[in-house]
Amino acid sequence: MKKIISIICSLVVLASCSEDYLTLEPQATLFSSEYFQTVEELDWALISVYDVLGHQKGTDLAWAPPLLLSEFLSDDAFAGGQDAGDGAEGNELNTFSISTGNSVVHSLWKKGYFGIYRANFTIERAQPFLDEGEDVEEVERIVAEAKFLRAYFYFELVRFFENVPLFTSVPTGVADAIRAQAEPSLIYDQIAKDLTEAIPVLSETIGTGRATKWAAQALLARVYLFENGVYGTGMTVDGTAIDGAYVLAQLEDLIANSSHELLPDFNTIFRSANEFSVENVFEVSYAGTPVGGDWGTEQYVEGNLAAQMMGPRVTGGSTYYRGWSFGVISNKLYQDMQGDPRLDGTILTQQTILSESGVSLNTAAYQHTGYYNFKYTTRLEDRGIVGTPELHNMSNQRVIRYADVLLMAAEIGQNVGYINEVRDRVGLAPLPAYSEDAVFNERRMELAGEGLRYFDVLRRGLTVAQQELTVTGDIGSLYTDNVDVYDVTFNSATKGFLPIPQVEIDLSNGVLKQNDGY
Repeated sequence: MKKIISIICSLVVLASCSEDYLTLEPQATLFSSEYFQTVEELDWALISVYDVLGHQKGTDLAWAPPLLLSEFLSDDAFAGGQDAGDGAEGNELNTFSISTGNSVVHSLWKKGYFGIYRANFTIERAQPFLDEGEDVEEVERIVAEAKFLRAYFYFELVRFFENVPLFTSVPTGVADAIRAQAEPSLIYDQIAKDLTEAIPVLSETIGTGRATKWAAQALLARVYLFENGVYGTGMTVDGTAIDGAYVLAQLEDLIANSSHELLPDFNTIFRSANEFSVENVFEVSYAGTPVGGDWGTEQYVEGNLAAQMMGPRVTGGSTYYRGWSFGVISNKLYQDMQGDPRLDGTILTQQTILSESGVSLNTAAYQHTGYYNFKYTTRLEDRGIVGTPELHNMSNQRVIRYADVLLMAAEIGQNVGYINEVRDRVGLAPLPAYSEDAVFNERRMELAGEGLRYFDVLRRGLTVAQQELTVTGDIGSLYTDNVDVYDVTFNSATKGFLPIPQVEIDLSNGVLKQNDGY
């Protein structure tokens, strides 16, 4: 399925323009207390949780695709945009000078809790069916998917913000919704609990757009690696340690028993023909035929705004349509990838764009580098077909790929064989032995532009973050802006985490506390 559409629980009543229509009782208003009386309706509630995966903007807030924000924070990309004011709030992330009123950050926070609320709602509405023994297998599957999604949203929040409130049920009122932040260890334990409970229940069928057993196993590994690198305190579920041995067993089950495998051609992984392919363990689906969402109501768009925002500002030609040149690739990444066969499948160059007849490219945009993200871009084949096409880019986000699964298993098990499987796909010679540097270099080459680099750096410690994320004088031959607009200094006082939105602190009457360094 291309896009899981959210549920609209209020229907419009058409009435005549007579004088007494104002006194009529609503005939088609649905209340949550009366709805969700069948398993089909419960599944619709679950679909509304999936819908939040594609949310990229809060009402009256800035666009904040998590993929793009992760790239802003990394050393692989700059903020970019038309001019310095176009993406000023994104550039705050790029330069680690983030204000507590940054609306990009606030959008990200609101998205996470919106998804968590819907997941909790779905889980609670499922309980009466389980109590009555009605369609138990189907309902348990719905609950397992909701738990996977709750874990997904909490992990997104905790690795961006670190200190966040924990909700595992729908708040009973305003007072219950004002809650202090939980210790990060409690959030990680809850994420592990949700995933380990979901794994034995989730479907093993791949390519449906739904969370699977394999997706939950892979996400658990990603969570483990980040927690272990940043904190190292471990995760525990009902007395069971979710440690390296536990997680590696999950990955090896995925590798041995799922239908996932590497696609033969690296350069085609992100093409529309390979959505829901055997390589994609979990992906977020986008659509070009939205039910709503246009200028003024961008919070309802169903397209991949990260791809639209990272596309080149090109006109003419038959390959790309006009993007907005945010998240432009850094010269550092381009140079680091020299000699790697994955370069052309990762970075779209100015020279390649202009080699097509009839094409023009705006090279005067802010922080122009001459390099763009090839994995997520504005290919004409992905352009929306109704409404405002640039708001409805149809390319799916590959959240977890099988290549990442192999590299996570290599890291946890210190197994060079898994690294060499990834290298073999692109014709690279096998490595003779495992090393930490080898696996992180392979991750950089294989997964660049996919929103993972920043978190890979953070989990290696603040010393490595200071070395890798502080970049000065990174000037390539195609740069057209002033030298100093590319200089970045990592702010280790924040430990790499975003600020808690000040408006949320104010709404909590000071119950929420600001993160270190802000």
